[in-house]
Amino acid sequence: MGMTPEEWGIVTLSIQVSLAAICGALPLAFLLAWVLARLSFPGKILLDGLIHLPLVLPPVVIGWLLLIAFAPEGPGGRLLALFGVSVLFRWTGAAIAAAVMAMPLMVRAIRLSLEAVDPRLEQAARTLGAGPWRTFATITLPLASPGVLAGAVLGFARSLGEFGATITFVSNIPEETRTLPLAIYAALQLPEGDSAVWRLAAIAVVLSLGALVASEALTRASGQGGMQRRGGHVL
Repeated sequence: MGMTPEEWGIVTLSIQVSLAAICGALPLAFLLAWVLARLSFPGKILLDGLIHLPLVLPPVVIGWLLLIAFAPEGPGGRLLALFGVSVLFRWTGAAIAAAVMAMPLMVRAIRLSLEAVDPRLEQAARTLGAGPWRTFATITLPLASPGVLAGAVLGFARSLGEFGATITFVSNIPEETRTLPLAIYAALQLPEGDSAVWRLAAIAVVLSLGALVASEALTRASGQGGMQRRGGHVL
């Protein structure tokens, strides 16, 4: 495709940021999905709304809130300062922004997979003497794992396309925070940037489409085909 070394660096950074975002967000996404799927408590609807808020809020607002939270005087910034760490204007900050924006899709996919697990299987395991943790490790998690992987892949695709929150939170710094969407935006500002836009956009389409196809395949493998036929798609 005639990609330059700089453009390959942008692709590598984008994949690095997306992978870091998913690895960091997946445990929390699973916990939130399990709470929503298995527990009933006052304020559950509010928690569900807060989790899905990044889907409806302008991404710039999310980036602004992250900037406030991780500023030197913000709660996150003060906590990280104790360890001598800062995420402002760094690729780690871009990963945080991507993780926040991908969280709703991940939680939804994992929640659907957990709800598809037949509770009678878990009850049978408990009847045979398995404790809660053993039941979770041997019954719940294996049955839900394709949906968990589907959520991770879907979150990866969302992270690849993150723009608004990232540019607001960590700016558009070459070789540090300039991921694929930010690089395409920067190339659009150049008089002769059309060829770079085409190359980067093609890479973005291939990566995102591949992730979406993989997510759909994993969702079907998790035994949610019946849910999908009734309109229960992850997307």
